[in-house]
Amino acid sequence: MLCAIAVTGCAGAPVQEMSNARQAVRAAEKAGAVTLAPALMAEARQALRNAESHLRQGEYRTARDEAELARAKAVEARRVAEAAGKPSSP
Repeated sequence: MLCAIAVTGCAGAPVQEMSNARQAVRAAEKAGAVTLAPALMAEARQALRNAESHLRQGEYRTARDEAELARAKAVEARRVAEAAGKPSSP
């Protein structure tokens, strides 16, 4: 019974992961990562596009992995942008 629940949980669409990835990309964009961390933003956006494509094809495990990668890249891009945007101490 527990195995069936575990498998069912993994087989569903990664709704939360997709939402998290989209929110992280938007937050990074607002932080200025498009100009301050363009390579990371490009990676985040590409991973999100890949996740969306896999989701449409019903490849939920791969979509989940790509969404998590997109979120991680966007979070990293935001950190870089925020660090670059801070004035240095005298």
